[in-house]
Amino acid sequence: MSQQREEGEADEARRKYEFRRVIEELQEYEGSGTQLVTIYVPPDRQISDVVEHVTQEHSEASNIKSKQTRTAVQDALKSIKDRLRYYDTYPPDNGMVLFSGAVDAGGGRTDMITKVLEDPPQPIQSFRYHCDSAFLTEPLEDMLADSGLYGLVVIDRREANVGWLRGKRVEPVRSTSSLVPGKQRKGGQSQKRFERLRLEAIDNHYQDVGEMANDLFVPERHELDGVLVGGPSPTKDEFLDGDYLHHEIQDKVLGKFDVAYTNESGLYDLVDAAEDALADAEVMQDKQVMERFFKELHGGELATYGFEPTRENLNMGAVETLLISEDLRKDVATYECPNGHVEREFLDSRAETPDHECDHCGERVPADQAEREDAIEHLSELADQRGTDVRFISTEFEKGEQLLAAFGGVAGILRYSTGV
Repeated sequence: MSQQREEGEADEARRKYEFRRVIEELQEYEGSGTQLVTIYVPPDRQISDVVEHVTQEHSEASNIKSKQTRTAVQDALKSIKDRLRYYDTYPPDNGMVLFSGAVDAGGGRTDMITKVLEDPPQPIQSFRYHCDSAFLTEPLEDMLADSGLYGLVVIDRREANVGWLRGKRVEPVRSTSSLVPGKQRKGGQSQKRFERLRLEAIDNHYQDVGEMANDLFVPERHELDGVLVGGPSPTKDEFLDGDYLHHEIQDKVLGKFDVAYTNESGLYDLVDAAEDALADAEVMQDKQVMERFFKELHGGELATYGFEPTRENLNMGAVETLLISEDLRKDVATYECPNGHVEREFLDSRAETPDHECDHCGERVPADQAEREDAIEHLSELADQRGTDVRFISTEFEKGEQLLAAFGGVAGILRYSTGV
């Protein structure tokens, strides 16, 4: 993979993370009644048309019976209209989404918030105006779903399973078992008759599997990036050579792979066996970099993990690849004591900022003197300054889960050993 493409994918991953954090924040807001306004603006919609629509909605909101809701909706629409003044004829390239409303701040109080998300990961398809007790975030969530859709088939003469590889997630869907007898005939049947019945049973089994796969894959054939078939030889070869798959699905077969198991676990084995065919799939990229990390962790000197050691190595310029869990939700609080010592605490995003006692001199630093920021932004900025590649790792596979659970969601592969 070229360096330019890797940098582009890293930027895209960071952008998706930033959008995901904003979406999570928006999902926490609640309004009293239908007073939270969401507007999706596609890239080809003129700003003047949007302003006109908002003006019309502001006028119609005067008919809302509840004074509280009426005032809240009109205030939200006024705030959106004010934001729209900053834009020229059209919105940004992929469109934008505007959120505004009076959200519950606890204790019977409300806070007015207004946010604009520009240039989502995919173009917004249509104009939508939505007013409810929660902001409409589902269309944005769909844009952030893992990319890549592959059909999976594992088959032997006893059973078969079919499913999906969606981005980094394997989804078993359907299974079937066969009535194919063993190779040894029983009873008084002639050998030829037994073999004929056995071949018929094998053919029927292959037809059942083909029909099961076609039913699952054909409706998604235009979104399908490929099909992987696994199993022992010669079963998978017979199946593929026998035209049991729909011709459009057959054309999307990326390869056939030796897999020992054909139950649900065989689908996971198939993804591992198809590593080369899936070289560009996100799941393989994540798995490869985590395999390298664990190899260094257990037998080398080029692994670092945990917030403080990884940050120290970043500062030294020693980190080649920074590994961050996609599910990391932490902040960094930075304290400077009266004697000039700077120290940090790694905190849950929802946790209050605590007071801090300096490890060097014991001086107390009050919480209100701490500078707090998102941990990923903090580490990513350091990585950018040092020319470090940043990889966001999914938790949809075992070693990705371990990065979050066992290593605090932060680790790195080093350029050289530092002893830190």
